[in-house]
Amino acid sequence: MRDVLVRLREGELTVDEALVELRRTQLLELGGHARLDLGRRWRRGVPEVVLAAGKEPAAAAQLVTALAREHGQGLVSRLGVEHWDALAAAASDLEVLRYSNSALVRLPGYAPEPAGARVAILTAGTADVPVADEARLVLEALGIEVRLVCDVGVAGLHRLVEPLADLLEWEPDAVVVAAGMDGVLPGVIAGLVDRPVVGLPVSTGYGAGGKGEAALLSMLQSCSSGLTVVNIDNGIGAGTAAALIALAAAAARRRSRPPARRTRAPR
Repeated sequence: MRDVLVRLREGELTVDEALVELRRTQLLELGGHARLDLGRRWRRGVPEVVLAAGKEPAAAAQLVTALAREHGQGLVSRLGVEHWDALAAAASDLEVLRYSNSALVRLPGYAPEPAGARVAILTAGTADVPVADEARLVLEALGIEVRLVCDVGVAGLHRLVEPLADLLEWEPDAVVVAAGMDGVLPGVIAGLVDRPVVGLPVSTGYGAGGKGEAALLSMLQSCSSGLTVVNIDNGIGAGTAAALIALAAAAARRRSRPPARRTRAPR
């Protein structure tokens, strides 16, 4: 958008031509079926993420590679085996970074600008990692520094103490906690830290409530006040919530810094 405005000011574009390009930054239609929201990053601070589940592999690959070519990177979640094959074919000239069942597709050499923000992610068990990786995908695509600590669930609560202390010393702006089964870990952590905590219920468990329902209800009924909870397996939503918190905190830090002193050049 800045580039379009500069070119308009310099006389390289007419007003009508500029309007066409600005509309393109907001919406791109592919094949008359899917419409990519190219302006979402500028409106919301986070980009669109393609959900591969339920889409034809070739269609999902076309969408995410189009995002990458337009913006430098594209995000896609819930990839199955056939989706990975289609993505490899469509992105042969692009970089594909794998995050469990999700991917970040980039132009060669592209990297997001560092945001000056930090988010910690913890999982109760290793089975929760694929969903936690969705949150990590969003955060790292935005240039946010991430630390991921796995397998610190309440079945062995002693495992949590040292990693949590280390994370707090690192001073994250927000904490995402993924847990299935009884889903208690986010409430425990929310009762121990002074940072925003996002609870991410995961569909792991046995029998009644084992598809994430018990974890979701436990988090919603947490005694720890202020715990924010997203829907079951919604790693993208958890990453987005944490990203908005972290980016706002980073912006506040930049505003509060005193201006650099100018040194007088020697005569």
